[in-house]
This record gives sequence, C-alpha cells and structure tokens, in this order.
Amino acid sequence: MFVTDPACPSPPLLSHCSHQALLTLPAQAAHVPAARHFAADLLACWRVPQSERDSAVLIVDELAANAAQYGREHMTLLLFLDHDTLHIVVSDSGTAVEHCQREAAPDEHGRGTGIVRYLAESTEVHQTRGGREVRACLRCRA
Repeated sequence: MFVTDPACPSPPLLSHCSHQALLTLPAQAAHVPAARHFAADLLACWRVPQSERDSAVLIVDELAANAAQYGREHMTLLLFLDHDTLHIVVSDSGTAVEHCQREAAPDEHGRGTGIVRYLAESTEVHQTRGGREVRACLRCRA
C-alpha cells in the first residue's frame, strides 16, 4: 500500500483544493476494504458530514471493487475536496470493459455503477493509456 502526495494528473485542478489524498493499492479484491477504510477515516478527519461520508465511502467501495476486478496491477484512489464538492477518482491498469448482459442474477453483479450514478452528482469514465479512470463528484458541506 502506498499513500503519497498526488503526482497531480491535472495540477490546475488540484492546486486550489482544501484537502487531497492519494492511495495506491494492488488491484485485488482483498485490498478493497483498505480503500474503503482509508476513505472513511480521511473524510472523518476532513469533517465531512456523516451522510455525505457514507455516500462517498459507498462510492469508493463500488469503484474500488470494479478496479480490483478489472485492473491488472494496481488501483489508485484520489480524493480531493474542492469547496463544496468531493471528487473521487479511481483508476486502474485494466483494459476497456465490454458492457454486455450477463447471465448472473441482478443481486450478484452489475449494480455498482448504478449505485455510483445514483449517489454522485456526476460521473465520468475515461480510458487512459495506462488503463481506466472513473470520476465521481459528490456535493459536500465540509
């Protein structure tokens, strides 16, 4: 596990943030709880209200679980608080994921991105040279 000051993917975006943190973990399901606990503890330190913190931690959990499932080497969680918006960025070293209907029961797979879209003010998915990046923004009264 690596926690570092962000090597800013977009310096102008992060230069004015009141809080920011970066966590890099192996892209394995066993490390998803570490991402979730890191986010919960950090957001408590940042005095994010409980209701927004709960939503943010659920978003982190779902995005980290996807990154662990589809990533090959590592996953990175970037959290930054910009005025009244919490930005959650999860990236992984995976390849593009085909969105096809599976035969799995709906309670087994596939609700994670729906949960994220429901809770977040906005979401974006970007395919990068090194993998995939998912961004979610959440209004926050911290």
